[in-house]
Amino acid sequence: MDYQSLKDEFKKAFGYEGDRVYFAPGRINLIGEHTDYNGGHVFPCAITMGTYGVYKARDDNQVRVYSANIPDAGVLTFPIDKLDFDKNDNWDKFPRGVMYEMAKQGKTVDHGFDLFVHGDLPDASGLSSSASIELLIGNILNKEFNWGVDQLTLVKNGQAVENDYLGLNTGIMDQFAIGMGKKDQAILLDTNTLKYQYVPVELGDNVVVIMNTNKQRQLTDSKYNERRSQCEKAVALLQKGGVDIKTLGELSQEEFDKEAYLINDDTLIKRARHAVIENQRTLRAQKALSAGELEEFGKLVNASHISLHYDYEVTGKELDTLAETAWKQPGVLGARMTGAGFGGCAIAIVNKANVDDFIKNVGDVYKKTVGYAASFYVASIADGPKEITA
Repeated sequence: MDYQSLKDEFKKAFGYEGDRVYFAPGRINLIGEHTDYNGGHVFPCAITMGTYGVYKARDDNQVRVYSANIPDAGVLTFPIDKLDFDKNDNWDKFPRGVMYEMAKQGKTVDHGFDLFVHGDLPDASGLSSSASIELLIGNILNKEFNWGVDQLTLVKNGQAVENDYLGLNTGIMDQFAIGMGKKDQAILLDTNTLKYQYVPVELGDNVVVIMNTNKQRQLTDSKYNERRSQCEKAVALLQKGGVDIKTLGELSQEEFDKEAYLINDDTLIKRARHAVIENQRTLRAQKALSAGELEEFGKLVNASHISLHYDYEVTGKELDTLAETAWKQPGVLGARMTGAGFGGCAIAIVNKANVDDFIKNVGDVYKKTVGYAASFYVASIADGPKEITA
């Protein structure tokens, strides 16, 4: 999508010219899954696919929003002083939520505006379309209303929209990866302290291929909250036994093995074991990538998927088919599901010379096994939110 076509789409939706054009990326997570709400490390990066927005100020108190991705919803309208959550809201819950949570910090909107949104992220694919739109709106309003807040504040506000406004128990990884993204770099983030470092993604002759199951997933319909609750129960049992921790991310694998008997529940032990070992695996993966040890990095990526399959049980037929088929293809260093699971996307690290054959072979097996086609994209690692000019 280019600048002029987005402006043309705005005019078609609202009947007059839009003002400025903005973009916020989506994200993939190289490794470190279901560790963000467990106080562990994640290793995501922003991608060039994302959400575009065209903005125009109004001289009244009405906010009008239109999404090219949900055209049946039409133009949705609400006044700037009516922001409370309503379960009957359409996608306008996102601009309402961003404005509601920022108002708690004294950052308000004193006039209405029109906003046209068009994203090229597959909906509910696990590439963080919701976090992308939260950061898009946050950055637009920060600029247009001269809020003067930093990117980390907008990141935390995006998470507050998910947790407090929408009632979803999500971690901060998605918003952080999108808001703080840098071109050709991943972010090693300690979700417990929010300390982070940028790590160049130097894959040599390899690229990251996104594999979309095309099985849509909604966090509210998944067992995401159940997994989080199970980990919290495991922590409570460890604490009851005298282990001085607040999150599973504080434990080494050796410490966990020593204290796991305190949990005394097979399912809770599996959930906690994944959280602990995935955190350690993420740290090892960052070191391997930084050292140029790509084969080791690929093995850790594979091990992540296996843990998510057996211990965390969030993969399913579709994601397993993609990952397990990818492992068998020439030129593949590693493959794993990415995101919350239960559908959505997987990623594979593939030699550039093998990409076309990889897509055909994995696609053929997937369609034969699952019954419908997967989609494939070569990922490019991008900067965070920005204004786009002609």
